[in-house]
Amino acid sequence: MPPKPETLPPAEQARRLLADYATKEQDAAHAAQTLAQLADLLPALDTAYHQNDAPLVDDATYDSLRRLNTELEARFPDQSRADSPAQQVGAPVTGPFRRHRHMVPMLSLDNVFSRGEFEGFISRIARFLGLDETQARQLSFVAEPKIDGLSISLTYEHGRFVRGTTRGDGTEGEDVTANLRTLHDIPERLAAPFPDVIEIRGEVFLSKQAFLDLNTAQEHAGEKPFANPRNAAAGSLRQLDPAITAKRPLSLFAYAAGYSSAPLAATHHGYLAQLEAWGFPVNPRNAQVADAAAAEAFMERLTLGRSGLDYDIDGIVYKLDDRALQERLGFAGRAPRWAVAWKFPAEQAVTRLEKIEIQVGRTGALTPVAFLEPVNVGGVIVTRASLHNEDEITRKDIREGDRVHVQRAGDVIPQVISVVLPRDHERLPYRFSHICPACGAHAERPEGEVVWRCSGGLTCPAQVVERLIHFVSRDAFDIEGLGDRTIAEFHDLGWLRTPADIFRLDGHEEEIASRDGWGKVSAHNLVTAIAARRTIELSRLIYALGIRRIGINNARLLARHYGSLANWREQMEKAAIIGSDARLELGSITGIGTAIADELVAFFAETHNRTTLDDLTAMLTHVTDEEAVAEGSLSGKTIVFTGTLTTMTRPEARAVAERLGARVSDSVSKKTDLVVLGEKAGSKARKAAELGIDTMDEASWRTLAGMPSTSTAQE
Repeated sequence: MPPKPETLPPAEQARRLLADYATKEQDAAHAAQTLAQLADLLPALDTAYHQNDAPLVDDATYDSLRRLNTELEARFPDQSRADSPAQQVGAPVTGPFRRHRHMVPMLSLDNVFSRGEFEGFISRIARFLGLDETQARQLSFVAEPKIDGLSISLTYEHGRFVRGTTRGDGTEGEDVTANLRTLHDIPERLAAPFPDVIEIRGEVFLSKQAFLDLNTAQEHAGEKPFANPRNAAAGSLRQLDPAITAKRPLSLFAYAAGYSSAPLAATHHGYLAQLEAWGFPVNPRNAQVADAAAAEAFMERLTLGRSGLDYDIDGIVYKLDDRALQERLGFAGRAPRWAVAWKFPAEQAVTRLEKIEIQVGRTGALTPVAFLEPVNVGGVIVTRASLHNEDEITRKDIREGDRVHVQRAGDVIPQVISVVLPRDHERLPYRFSHICPACGAHAERPEGEVVWRCSGGLTCPAQVVERLIHFVSRDAFDIEGLGDRTIAEFHDLGWLRTPADIFRLDGHEEEIASRDGWGKVSAHNLVTAIAARRTIELSRLIYALGIRRIGINNARLLARHYGSLANWREQMEKAAIIGSDARLELGSITGIGTAIADELVAFFAETHNRTTLDDLTAMLTHVTDEEAVAEGSLSGKTIVFTGTLTTMTRPEARAVAERLGARVSDSVSKKTDLVVLGEKAGSKARKAAELGIDTMDEASWRTLAGMPSTSTAQE
């Protein structure tokens, strides 16, 4: 049996994840499996990098894994995990240094890789703030070279440097004050005026020449040289003896603010000027840019001049210049909405596309995969790449035998960019088969979609096996010992046809023990692991059923909303009637749109699905309710916003409410606790009055949410 991913060295896990990504269909099931592996792997890499200063993979590979996680969560939002690396920063503080809690979290940055993605970043800002096209064009940014060093936070009280900490996990960092005091770049006192308390953020780094000199000294002393300047800087700052740190030629660039007890400059470039006035080094290559075109031009200039810099950079950080807007935008997960890192371009290569094959996923989606002559793209050997769908093949006119440009999108997902023209031989256009290669059933393309799907349903062996693999995946029943190959093997033997059959495998324990690769102990362990899953959380059960568009997050939403399996099932069957209270209630759940509601209703309308669920639940001991949502000042409350909000956008209002623990619904019902009335509130206001539900205007809502009074936003 092949080694499990978690038993492989982290570098090998990373290589396989990146190299094999395009070999499987890019559907929700595969995304869930990959995201589960990333949820284990990335924290391990963060610990090695941030705690131990001993990275297990190179920076490009780490960035590629982060990008893979981001890409998958963007394409399959329903598969986003509660323990997603996108919600985590750095690594928990361990070791000899004292912990210190940042007054304002030190978070990370989202990445972009092209002008189009940068324009998307601007569009997201505009949508969140409710800006029209003219206002969006007036947004300006500050560009800063992204230094490859160690992030630190410097706390000053009454103008005196009192504490310096590393990023840590973003909430708590290591107190390395004594070592930071040895840096000449850090002023001991600030020149007045200054806030009573302020956190100043920056990056400690080694210049390229300082790094070479340090490694020469290491070798002369018979000690191991450092792998790169970043590791050397981190290791130098974490010395238990500050005298050793003092001998290391560390440098600092200051670039950001954490907490401040008094208002700072109105703009980011104004704040950088204030840092210089206080005596901090600020990168002289910082620049104001007016729009995406200027940002792209700055990127191109720095890309050309990158090798001539005396320090390592891996991209450009762009920050919205207006600090008041920064405050309104706030953060999403582990990153601010008002800043982004534009990383250097992805690597490309040219290779031969040998053949195109169609793969069948759990939901019957037919995905074309390009089989390539092996080629090195950004340090990863790529042999396959997704072609996405029939329309993409037609648009790019991709043919078997063509020489093609291949790129790892965002340095991650292998994709065919274009054909090398002129062709070295004339070839026939590729004809996309509309017959399922697994079962021979006809494929159908639903109106408005780009994907062809096998019509064979559970009679298609590819779909049966993929559905069972999904059923035992980490966020579903998470059964140890039931891997992809084992499920396929047991399916071929006729032991597995439906999810309930998994709980009948105890009747095959002796037969399993006698098979190659098994034994009495491993067979017994499998049966024990299966028995342990006869008690399961409702959200896991809902997710495991493999209903199209229902990822783990939506499964949790449904579990929390309906409370029990019996109630959920009853309401889903009642929701089949358009206009019924059950259908309206389903549609009112934030995150459950029309398309998802249709899929849920369609699932329960199918007799076979209800029978399968009956068979499964008969094998289970208990289905537990979902845990309560996190506590907040509005925890457990259901809020509806209606009418036009004039001081904030609807997404901003929703974000604030959810941050305070509330659920935000799109319709008023007996379960609604509060309706916030904007201008021209209309029917929802009338319904709230009829049901006796509390209402308040926008100003009162801002007071309740602890928000300052403002009138600068428009919906």
